[in-house]
Amino acid sequence: MILEIRLSNFFSIKDEIVLDLQAANLKTQKSQELEDNVFNFDEISVLKTVVLYGANASGKSNIIKAIRFCASMIFMSHTHNENAVFNFKPFKFNGYQNKPSSFLIRFVSNGVEYEYSFSVKLSEIITESLYYYPNGRRAKVFTRDESLGKEKASIYSFSSVVKKPLDVAENTSRKTLYISRASQMDRELPKEIFRFFNEKFILGYIGYNALSVEELYKQNRVDLLRALQIADSDIIDIRMSKEVRSGKNLNADFTTNKASIEDVQQQHVKITTFHKSNPTVSFDFANEESQGTQVLFYVMLTLLDIVKNNKILLIDEIENSLHNKIVEYIVSLFHASKSAQLIYTTHNTNLLNLNKLRKDQICFVNKKDDASSDLYSLFDYKDFRDTMDVEKAYLQGRFDAIPYIDDSLDNIKNFLNEPHN
Repeated sequence: MILEIRLSNFFSIKDEIVLDLQAANLKTQKSQELEDNVFNFDEISVLKTVVLYGANASGKSNIIKAIRFCASMIFMSHTHNENAVFNFKPFKFNGYQNKPSSFLIRFVSNGVEYEYSFSVKLSEIITESLYYYPNGRRAKVFTRDESLGKEKASIYSFSSVVKKPLDVAENTSRKTLYISRASQMDRELPKEIFRFFNEKFILGYIGYNALSVEELYKQNRVDLLRALQIADSDIIDIRMSKEVRSGKNLNADFTTNKASIEDVQQQHVKITTFHKSNPTVSFDFANEESQGTQVLFYVMLTLLDIVKNNKILLIDEIENSLHNKIVEYIVSLFHASKSAQLIYTTHNTNLLNLNKLRKDQICFVNKKDDASSDLYSLFDYKDFRDTMDVEKAYLQGRFDAIPYIDDSLDNIKNFLNEPHN
């Protein structure tokens, strides 16, 4: 589970923002009725879902993108070579291009709380640290500060948790996170951290670090059909098979400046669906099902694994190709889980309902005058009562985080009829 994420100097994020998944101490009747929206860990109440609202270009997607980058650094940085440039951009104004970007996450894996952080520039790691709470007290695993010298013994400080830690440090370049290299070198606690990010913190429905479609289908076929039918799909059976297709492969030899094309046989997964109206007629999933049906299939396939195994999902624009009711269904799946978590952005204001979400589950992203993104919660508005209409207040601009558009007919006519040079 995730307790907190902090980010600074990534994309449109300038100063530090905090995404807090620890539930606030809400005592209202409505919040008490939404007891399934939270779960408990070690006397801490934790949110199962958090939603981010904001205008286009406010920075919602940049928050998701920054978290994805930081998580992928953990399970990919050990592959970086000396020419690697990291896949992010710092804030572009006020000299922030030359400042480090920082990430901190507090999370729980196998019942133990961890606090992991690092700071980076575009082509090097600057600092890194890991603390944990094995007995309820904060204890250091290691710290790293590349500004402290050239010798690894000066740069790093270790407790006795990691076996032969300096051996790992000697094999860790400034392009690589220590936790990533230590996991690769078979150190137990770093492997625990690596597995959390690689196996528990899922960065998207497909791709990133999600399981393959075949593996997910084998594990969840029956539940998948039930989930699709609850979502009002008339698909009653799905079958997968492998088929071999012919293709072309380009071979290029840059030492001799010669290229050749060869015929190859490539294995593909074919998905076939059957519908309620006539169960004997097959449909080619890739070519005959709608985009909405295809999206729903992949979404549900991934969600079942995440919800059943209490993982965390990060999704940008959750409503993409999905009906509002399907989005509500997805959120309800997480609230029905034991401790699965969902962090998502949306423009679907139907979810802005305090009969469905607690105030601390609703966050807003607003673009400030200096072009940086600000993140804050509905819970910060102490005068906003549970009996008020959140959707109406949001659309009226009570919380900012919406586009302000002069869409009067006269203004549009003037714009269209203006003479052009």
